Amino acid sequence: MKPIELRRLDSAEPGFWALLDRLLRTDADIDETVERNVREIVSEVRRRGDAALMEFTERFDQRPLASAEELVVPPQQVRAAYENIDTIEREALMQSVRRVRAYHERQVQSSWSYRDEDGSVLGQEIRPLDRVGVYAPGGKAAYPSSVVMGAIPARVAGVGEIVLVVPAPRGELNPLVLAAAHLTEVDRVVSVGGAQAVAALAFGTESVPAVDKIVGPGNVYVTAAKRIVFGTVGIDMIAGPSEILVVCDGTTPPDWVAMDLFSQAEHDEEARAVLICPDDAYLGRVEKAINRLLPDMERAHIIRASLERCGAFIRVRDLEDAIEVANFVAPEHLELSVENPRRWLPSIRHAGAVFLGRYSSEVLGDYCAGPNHVLPTARTARFSSPLGVYDFQKRSSVIECSAEGAHRLGKIASVLARGERLTAHARSAEMRSEVSGSDPASERGPSAPRPRE
Repeated sequence: MKPIELRRLDSAEPGFWALLDRLLRTDADIDETVERNVREIVSEVRRRGDAALMEFTERFDQRPLASAEELVVPPQQVRAAYENIDTIEREALMQSVRRVRAYHERQVQSSWSYRDEDGSVLGQEIRPLDRVGVYAPGGKAAYPSSVVMGAIPARVAGVGEIVLVVPAPRGELNPLVLAAAHLTEVDRVVSVGGAQAVAALAFGTESVPAVDKIVGPGNVYVTAAKRIVFGTVGIDMIAGPSEILVVCDGTTPPDWVAMDLFSQAEHDEEARAVLICPDDAYLGRVEKAINRLLPDMERAHIIRASLERCGAFIRVRDLEDAIEVANFVAPEHLELSVENPRRWLPSIRHAGAVFLGRYSSEVLGDYCAGPNHVLPTARTARFSSPLGVYDFQKRSSVIECSAEGAHRLGKIASVLARGERLTAHARSAEMRSEVSGSDPASERGPSAPRPRE
């Protein structure tokens, strides 16, 4: 097997930042052919419901269907999958669910209010979404972890109903995915995938109820469909290929770092794995480890393609320089494989998830550490956050003015409204201000609600 020679960058070289920017660029636009095909799928599912859903499932999943009822997985089949998996798999899933739930329970937000000086009550009501859809991939590989990461925060948030969609190529469903659905108390499992599943969740069919938000990773067709239906429903994010950036001081075992890079590169050929280190000799040792370990990897051809196409080694002056580069990259996953990693944590401004120290491999975050593994990619960590309970809650502002408040605020609103030439706005405020100004105490007292403690 031909050795891999990873792309090398040096932060001390002229033009480094331009080269790094070029490396990080992704094609943000969905291929025109893909988008055209996806728009047709979405339109057909919206128009014909289950009939279109069956047609696309038969075509793309090579799965003949007698009726749309076959798409809905019976609850007893979901439970049976959980009961029949190996004991060690069941225990691992249970531990993952327990840890992920414990982490997300700390994210729950509550309604609040306060009373201001004129007796008006102002606040915010926090409410869960009514129904959400969780997409779990099931093409090249099946991901029970995606079920856990999508369903648990929704359940913790108090979402009324959770619908899981998962493709079943040739009618086959992964037992671990169904077991995860059972453990996370998913309300309905529908064995459909691709753009047609997203369309069904967005608009509803006879077999799939319309949801308020769709979360979960998928291929380019799923991503294109989520873009198209956004606005009709909410979505978690437009996710790109997986990413890992390892900042190392040169003392972590090279095999550990090589395998950490593999862990993301094996997702697909467009995944990005980057190592930053001030020690050029150490970069060479990691490269040797990569070439020694690669032949034994089950997905070696994908790892090779990913590393050659999108991977890189970056030599920096020192760790301060490394942190500057890391912030520019704004990676999905950032490993600080250095001594005293907490020293550098306050300097990290942009990262989806930060793994501190040599023992904190990114893979633990994928499955069972606790935090969500649905993370911003393609440098969007500059302005977005991991999936969490807050993504399944919505906020409503609450304003209850006392008579005195209407009088005082009405004058302010009137001035500003007339400045914007919105006369009806101004008059609406003035009418209440005029009435309440004559008897500012008329609506105060016991009738005003007490604010929450």
